[in-house]
Amino acid sequence: MKGQALGVVRAIGLMSGTSLDGVDVALLETDGERIAAFGPTGYRPYTEEERALLRQALAQGAHLTDRAARPGVLAEADAFVTRVHAETVETFIADYRIDRACIALVGFHGQTVLHKPAARLTVQIGDGAALARRLKLPVAYDFRQADISAGGQGAPLVPVYHQALARDLKRPHPIAVLNVGGVANVTFVDGGDPVACDTGPGNALIDDFMRDRTGAPYDNFGDVAATGIPDQAFIDRVLADGFFARKPPKSLDRNSFAFANIGLPDYSVPDGAATLSALTVQAVGLIVAKLPAEPKAWIVAGGGARNRTLVKMLKARLAPATVEAADEVGWSADALEAQAFAYLAVRTLNGLPYTYPTTTGVARPMSGGIIARS
Repeated sequence: MKGQALGVVRAIGLMSGTSLDGVDVALLETDGERIAAFGPTGYRPYTEEERALLRQALAQGAHLTDRAARPGVLAEADAFVTRVHAETVETFIADYRIDRACIALVGFHGQTVLHKPAARLTVQIGDGAALARRLKLPVAYDFRQADISAGGQGAPLVPVYHQALARDLKRPHPIAVLNVGGVANVTFVDGGDPVACDTGPGNALIDDFMRDRTGAPYDNFGDVAATGIPDQAFIDRVLADGFFARKPPKSLDRNSFAFANIGLPDYSVPDGAATLSALTVQAVGLIVAKLPAEPKAWIVAGGGARNRTLVKMLKARLAPATVEAADEVGWSADALEAQAFAYLAVRTLNGLPYTYPTTTGVARPMSGGIIARS
């Protein structure tokens, strides 16, 4: 069926991001080009014990050299990711009384535990074929490897969906869509192929700092950061890393700027949260000069869109461009990436490209992914 273009279909998308907060799920109606309708969305949070398991998997995943290997805790985490995504879809279908026969397929990203494009290696745990068997639905998965095998970065993948959302948005163009998950990435939309890259740390460092210092999973609404003072000297030292000087396309592993790598000082909790928030924002600011033109409007999605302090900092840094949260323009800040993987699943089914020289550095526009049937 792959490569045989279909009309508008219903697809379910799933996303478990680098913030390790939980599984987002969304229904989308699309032909892989235009978005016909948004369906319901849902969320299944991870417990602290489940997050701990995934953090162990991330730590062990950093040492993988074989993307198919699942040594130690990775086997347990792989089975957990598959099971929890299956349960999330089953609950979603039941809660919204969705007719399973009307679902064309499911887009399943899995959980990234390693992303090293220079080594042509990316690993997402979770078994797409097992998920298809349990759900009795086709499942599109392994979205990154074809691009990486062809010399691309394998990330970011969502820009083609950002473009589908933004192309008709009634805002001054060019538009930049900023997704602030564990890692932050930006998509520049102005009529041609999207231009995109990771900008630097997103919520991951802030979340890790808050959990380490307070036990809280994140800085709720950025209220702690709002009371602190950023350490600009530290920020400047981190931003001197060569990654920030490179032009798009470029991508990061969640652990690229882990505390052990950046020498985080022993800040008070407010000052640490403020410093790491400002680091995320200033990294975004550095990318503006590397885009084809200066965006006139920025739309912020992902968990960072809920962080009032982060958004306030972005507005100050990106002025005179406007900065709005995705919800303010009628998009779903929380479910946008889940919707994107429904969209990418349909593009995979129809053989349409979703990575480009301008988004991942691959030599030509490419489709990818594997479709498992039940």
